[in-house]
Amino acid sequence: MTSAMTLSATMPNSAVSAALRRAERPNRIRAFLLAMPALAFLLVTFGAPIGVFLFKSVENPEVQAVLPQTLNELKGWDGKQVPEENAFVALANDLQQAKQASTAAVLGKRLNYEDAGMRSRIMKLTRSVGALKPGPLAPQVTEIDPSWADVKTWRIIKRNDSVVTPYYLLTAVDLSITDEGSIERVQGDQAVFLDIMGRTLWIAALVTLGTLVLGFPTAYVISIAPARAASIMMLMVLLPLWTSLLVRTTAWIVLLQTDGIINQVLMGLHLTSDKLQLILTRFGTVTAMTHIQLPFTILPILAVMKSIQPGQLRAARSLGAPAFSAFWRVYAPQTLPGVAAGCLMTFILSLGYYITPALVGGPRDQMVSNYIATYINRDLNWGMAAALAAILLVVTLGIYLLFLRLVGAERIKLG
Repeated sequence: MTSAMTLSATMPNSAVSAALRRAERPNRIRAFLLAMPALAFLLVTFGAPIGVFLFKSVENPEVQAVLPQTLNELKGWDGKQVPEENAFVALANDLQQAKQASTAAVLGKRLNYEDAGMRSRIMKLTRSVGALKPGPLAPQVTEIDPSWADVKTWRIIKRNDSVVTPYYLLTAVDLSITDEGSIERVQGDQAVFLDIMGRTLWIAALVTLGTLVLGFPTAYVISIAPARAASIMMLMVLLPLWTSLLVRTTAWIVLLQTDGIINQVLMGLHLTSDKLQLILTRFGTVTAMTHIQLPFTILPILAVMKSIQPGQLRAARSLGAPAFSAFWRVYAPQTLPGVAAGCLMTFILSLGYYITPALVGGPRDQMVSNYIATYINRDLNWGMAAALAAILLVVTLGIYLLFLRLVGAERIKLG
């Protein structure tokens, strides 16, 4: 009897829920259709270019396009001794075609990433391939350049027989592929990329800490100030956002340079007898970035603070809590969602900074984005630039997911 009553009681609720879902379905469809243009725009202008760019980090078309016959001959090669005559014949034929198509330089540039002498070997043999005489080619090729009698040269070509390669991604984390095909850590002054990534994370952390130390009390003062004063202070917070990033960075160059305003004030107040080196330093980089990122930390904290009832502090005080204890134990915990959102936003934005470290920082203050720009604009090495971007993206997503796991997505509020 009880089961029947329960079933009869729940059936109408299920029917009502189903009816509500059917009634809301047209509204959901219309809302989705309204959002479709924006979603399509983001996919075409944001998602697709990033996906194509990240694919560059594993793309490896050069060797297969220029040396197809050579790679075919090396398929069964064991890599222990110099290949047979057929491989030299195939190499000569491929380079002859590359000479006519003007693609040898592209091949040499790609292989030169893995070994500094490969470009000269490829170009030297390409220029001489037309002078090769009928007969065995192996002795003639090795006479032109003895490097072709070295197994290492052929191994480099052999391991690039695929259209994808882990080379760029491995290099971006200071790893390399040995001649035998194993992976090992790069030694000496060649191991630079992990140091660059660590420097990027450290600078972003310093900037986040600086904006929190300055932004939290500023947000609190704005939240308790009278409406007119709060509006003026809010205007001062938002004003930097209405100014170009390049203009703000240039202003800091004027302030931090050796004969700049800061040094003049310090010497005028007799706080220092010598001019300080503030420009092209870590201090200058962090200071300029902190100023630029400050609004992004203040705004989420301020939004949360405005939602906290001021009577809570008065109630705590009336119950005997000291002023600091009431603020720290009653008020501050409620601001954590805003603090979490502001710090997370500032940290992630700081990871991708380019203009400010480039203009204000020194050689030891350049971040990952500066090296990505260098590989694109100067070296034209899109693979390495894409690999660094991919590593930075993975690190950023990892930090974001870890942050969500520790703090909780429901506690992060942007406004």
